[in-house]
Amino acid sequence: MSAAGAPDDGTLLLRQRVVGRSDRLVMAIVNRTPDSFYDRGSTWALDRALERVTQAVAAGADIVDIGGVKAGHGPPVDEAEEIERVVPLVRLVRQRWPEVIVSVDTWRAGVARRACEAGADLLNDAWGGTDPQLARVAAEFDVALVCTHTAGIAPRTNPHRIEYDDVVADVVRDCSRLAQRALDVGVDPRRIIVDPAHDFAKTTAHSLEVTRRLGELVALGWPVLVSVSRKDFVGETLDLPTDERLPGTLAATVVAAWLGARIHRVHDVAAVRQALDMTRAIAGDAPPLVAVRGLR
Repeated sequence: MSAAGAPDDGTLLLRQRVVGRSDRLVMAIVNRTPDSFYDRGSTWALDRALERVTQAVAAGADIVDIGGVKAGHGPPVDEAEEIERVVPLVRLVRQRWPEVIVSVDTWRAGVARRACEAGADLLNDAWGGTDPQLARVAAEFDVALVCTHTAGIAPRTNPHRIEYDDVVADVVRDCSRLAQRALDVGVDPRRIIVDPAHDFAKTTAHSLEVTRRLGELVALGWPVLVSVSRKDFVGETLDLPTDERLPGTLAATVVAAWLGARIHRVHDVAAVRQALDMTRAIAGDAPPLVAVRGLR
């Protein structure tokens, strides 16, 4: 084990799939919400959500991340409503795509429990351990857990003039603390993931610095997940609306992958899959799919 408690070989175990240190996984975003910042409810209906999963899997998604509550401000969604939005879709995806890793984006242990009972493999706790019981659910069901840096702000809270002496040091410290808490309650160390959480409790300058110095988080030894897809830091950097942020997203994705991020949570599965495959080939971690130029 590393000093942080991570497996020395970098092994990540998702369901029964062993993910190596050089692998790069695509996590497709599927929102069962009527008000998400990018898709604006396009996958709110159950049949549309299933269509989105079908498209994502065909485009190369390794993981499907199902969420029932918008990350930012919006109408309240209680636990019962979140369960009703998320659990039926988890159950259907598990039945129809047995090889796909099913993730649930929630900060509530009650939702996590019901999702695991329906077949979820991964709990994406995007609000940094707000409910400490969620890690216990991950341990009980032997599923993977994402430990996320949010500086202790409440769920669905946007940052306001937040300051750090060193944002990356804070990310490393908080992710280490959450990973240790997960270990302490019995989560398999091969199932712990950390996320620096671009935009969450961060200004654009903070998110850019986290991206630039991502290697410091990777050095802990835990697999790193990044969620940069079409986010505000991309939009503000380029002064572009959400529907024009794909090129900036791909640039941030490639930098993060090159620095060691292993899971990429995205809206645009096919484009990101190609960008990651190209990055792996340049790094020498995967061969070209075709290699005949100059050889015949």
